Amino acid sequence: MASDKRPPLTMLCTECKVHIYVTNKNKTNTPDRIELNKYCPSCKKHCLFKEKR
Repeated sequence: MASDKRPPLTMLCTECKVHIYVTNKNKTNTPDRIELNKYCPSCKKHCLFKEKR
């Protein structure tokens, strides 16, 4: 059985702590956590989203 190299992960807003975005990443190429600037509808502005484990 093949291992899951691209598991789904949720992105957490650093300001309002809401889970909005769901994405995936390749664990072998990017072993550390992802941080992206995305639009947060609950904050109504662009915020930093971090990967939740």
